[in-house]
Amino acid sequence: MKKTHKVPRQAIALNYDGQSAPTLSAKGDAELAEAILAIAREHEVPIYENGELVRLLARLELGEAIPQALYRTMAEIIAFAWYLKGKSPAPRANANSEQLLLEGPGLTPASPASH
Repeated sequence: MKKTHKVPRQAIALNYDGQSAPTLSAKGDAELAEAILAIAREHEVPIYENGELVRLLARLELGEAIPQALYRTMAEIIAFAWYLKGKSPAPRANANSEQLLLEGPGLTPASPASH
C-alpha cells in the first residue's frame, strides 16, 4: 500500500500602506501557517488562496517588498479584497496600512524550506 505524504500548509501575510509596494509581514509552514491564518480570521483580514503565489512570495525575507513582476497580480488581489470589504482604492493622504494573507499548500519535500 502506497503512503501519501501530506504537504504541509503554507501561509504568508503582506502589508500594504497604499503608497509603496506590499511587503512580506509574516510567513510560515504547517503549525505556524495555521496560527497566521487564525490571526487573520480573528482580525477579518482577507485571505486569498494561491499555492504558486505563496511559494514565490515565501522566498522573500520579512519586510522585503514584492517583486515588480508581481505588481499587477497583487494589485488585482488587493483591489478584489478592498471590493469585498466595501472599500475604494482611491488615493488617500494618510492611508492606513492594510493586511492581506495568502495561503496555499506548502513546499514539496524536494523544494528548499523557506522560513
